[in-house]
Amino acid sequence: MIETKKKFVLAVDLDGVVVDFYEGLRPIAAEWLGVVQDSLTADVTYGLPEWGLNRVGNYEDLHRFAVTQRDLFKILRPIEGAPVGLRQLSSAGIRIRIITHRLFIKYFHEEAVSQTTAWLEHHGVPYWDLCFMKDKAAVGADLYLEDSPSNIEQLRKYGHKTIVFTNSTNRDVAPPRANTWPELIEMVLERYLEWQEINRTKELPGQ
Repeated sequence: MIETKKKFVLAVDLDGVVVDFYEGLRPIAAEWLGVVQDSLTADVTYGLPEWGLNRVGNYEDLHRFAVTQRDLFKILRPIEGAPVGLRQLSSAGIRIRIITHRLFIKYFHEEAVSQTTAWLEHHGVPYWDLCFMKDKAAVGADLYLEDSPSNIEQLRKYGHKTIVFTNSTNRDVAPPRANTWPELIEMVLERYLEWQEINRTKELPGQ
């Protein structure tokens, strides 16, 4: 059996970190609700209570419509600097592991998966692994990039190093955090260098 050199694994959330999810969903939500887009605030919290979705159903209803009828996961715009940033990190030797919970609603998983992979290919996002799952702490990684407050809390609870990517849903979450992708790249590379030093020490003879 051939041994492969250990890689630094970076777990990356998609929606809210790589993909501008809330801004992309806003025009579809306006159509769903029958209102003008500007009436829906961009300053949202998790679950989007500010948009008043309960007037015509709930978030799951909107989500299903957005994915199955408006190809949401194919049309979303990337957050500025995200695709090129991930290419830069991959070129530095980091293994990109995408972890997303896009299959949380039943019966249209095929559309969600196919739209996601098409989007990643279209925007030239490099990745070695693509995981669709809720419990992100169950997927091994050396560092996590995340925006969801509940996911960040869960990851940190189990001792996983996690960087918050700032948006309106997580302003009260404790740092470390990055506000832009250039900041995020710098922080990830710093952690990567620390990891390399630790692993280099472990490999020294007599250690």
